[in-house]
Amino acid sequence: MAEEVALDLEELRQLQSIAKRPRILSLLSSEIRNLEKLQTSNEIANAPAPATASQIPTPISTSVKVPVNPALSYVTLASFSWDQDNDKVKIYISLEGVNQEKIQTEFKPMSFDVKFHGVQGKNYRCAIPKLNKDIVPEKCKVLVKPTRVVITLFKASKGSWSDLHYKEDKLKPNLDKERDPMAGIMDLMKNMYEDGDDDMKRTIAKAWTDARSGKTADPLQGYR
Repeated sequence: MAEEVALDLEELRQLQSIAKRPRILSLLSSEIRNLEKLQTSNEIANAPAPATASQIPTPISTSVKVPVNPALSYVTLASFSWDQDNDKVKIYISLEGVNQEKIQTEFKPMSFDVKFHGVQGKNYRCAIPKLNKDIVPEKCKVLVKPTRVVITLFKASKGSWSDLHYKEDKLKPNLDKERDPMAGIMDLMKNMYEDGDDDMKRTIAKAWTDARSGKTADPLQGYR
């Protein structure tokens, strides 16, 4: 198509050069202009399209993967000594090489969790999930000495602790309103049987047998 237009233009221009009459010259000029426009349109249509933003390859960013540390493992420090006064409890742990800056502490009103990181290539942990009584978390502290660590717990109320760990009173019957009161007495008998000596066990067993056989309505009557 482009070649034919070019040949037509060449021939029309030759005719224009030899034409004499004004009307013929006007017709030739008009046709030449039309073919020139057509030629220009063809050149534009056949020209290679400029590269667009979508055709330009986008560089792929590579993100640096940060290595994820596996979950830390801890050696539990279950062996320690402790003492107390009216205001505080001190826990003594034999442990060398502790860095004060690598200690993680968590004190709560009824528990504490102290972690020691990077101690001779190991991580250690001392924790009591439920203390015997309340403490004051913001006052508690950890002191590092050359051969041991001292954890100081400040008591919420003054007094003596019988133990560090919370223990339920087994001898206190559970008389919840929602439960049968007799169920609490049965729990009490069970706890007394488990903790009692041989004479106590025989007495409780006899009272239990008599109650079940109908000899007595009160299972505790046999050893009161």
